[in-house]
Amino acid sequence: MGIKMSNVGIVGAGSWGCALAWLLHNNGNHVTVWSIMEDEIQMLKENHEHKDKLPGVILPDDMEFTTDIKQVAAGKDVLVLAVPSPFTRSTAAKLAPYIKDGQRIVNVAKGIEETTLMTLSEIVEQEIPNAVVAVLSGPSHAEEVGKGIPTTIVVGSKDKETAEYLQNMFMSKVFRVYISSDVLGIELGAALKNVVALAAGMADGLGYGDNTKAALITRGIAEIARLGISMGGRIETFYGLTGIGDLIVTCASMHSRNRRAGILIGKGASMEEAMKEVKMVVEGVYSAKAGYALAQKFGVNVPIIEQVNKILFEKKPAKEAVGELMLRDKKVENIDLRTLYQNSVEIPW
Repeated sequence: MGIKMSNVGIVGAGSWGCALAWLLHNNGNHVTVWSIMEDEIQMLKENHEHKDKLPGVILPDDMEFTTDIKQVAAGKDVLVLAVPSPFTRSTAAKLAPYIKDGQRIVNVAKGIEETTLMTLSEIVEQEIPNAVVAVLSGPSHAEEVGKGIPTTIVVGSKDKETAEYLQNMFMSKVFRVYISSDVLGIELGAALKNVVALAAGMADGLGYGDNTKAALITRGIAEIARLGISMGGRIETFYGLTGIGDLIVTCASMHSRNRRAGILIGKGASMEEAMKEVKMVVEGVYSAKAGYALAQKFGVNVPIIEQVNKILFEKKPAKEAVGELMLRDKKVENIDLRTLYQNSVEIPW
C-alpha cells in the first residue's frame, strides 16, 4: 500500500526509530538507520535487534546501520527524525549541511524546547530552512507497532502534497494514517499529554483508582485544548487521535515511560531517581516547564500542568498536589466553545 522503494533515512535508533524502520521496510522502502552511539549501531549490525529498547523486533538483513550522519541524510527521499526531543536541535544542525532544497523531514519525537518554547518542527525549520518539515503523532507505542499490532496515527504538514506522500509511505494493513494541516495542534497535544501522563502515573503510585485516572485524562485534555486553541490550534485536533487518543494510551499503558516514571514519583522517588529507573528519556519532564511557561504567556489556566511542575521541580509531595487540585474553587465544566475558538484559522488546504 505504500510508495514502493522510497529511500528513507531514520535518524535515531531508539525504540520508535527501530519500530518505524521495521514498518517502512515492510512497506517496500529502502531504510538506513543512524545513531550517534557506536555501541548501539554495532549491536544492530550484529543482532538486527535493539535488545535494550525494542526486544523481539527483528530488523531485516538488508537494512543499513550507520553512525555517519552524511550517509543517513544524503540522497534520501525522506528523513524520519526520531531522536529524543532534547536532542532535536543539535541533530538537525548536524543534518543541515547534507539536506537538499525541498527535502522532506518528518519529525516523530514529542516535546517543546524549554529555552525557546518552540515546537520541534519549528526547531527543525529554523535549523534546516530549506527542508519541508512534517510531523507524525498519535497513540502508537513502539512495542506494539514493531509487532504489527493495528495502530492509527496522523501525519501533519502545512504542505498537502507532502502529507499525502507520507500518508502513502507509512500506510499499511496494520498502520492506518490520517493527514492534517494543524501541525501546531498535533505537536502541542503530543508534548503536553506526556505531562498529564506523569500525573496519571503519580495517581497510580499513590494507590488511587480508576475514578482519579478518568478525571485526570478528562481535565487534562481540557487544559491542553484551552492552551492549544489560544495558540492557534484547532479544537478537533485535541479531541482526535493526537489529543485525547494519545493521552488515553499514554496515561493507561505500562509501555508509557511517562506513566512509569509518574508511578515511581507517586511512590516517593525523586524525579532523578524515576528517570534513572525508567532508563529512557521521559519526555514529559522536559515538556512540563515549557508547557507551564506557554500557559503563563497566553494567560491560560492549567492546574494539572502547574501541579506537575511543583512536584517535579519544587519537591512538592504528590499527595498534597492532588489535594489542592480537588479543593480548587468551584467551576463550571464547559464554557461556550465558540468563545474559546474565536481565533480559529481556516484550514490551509
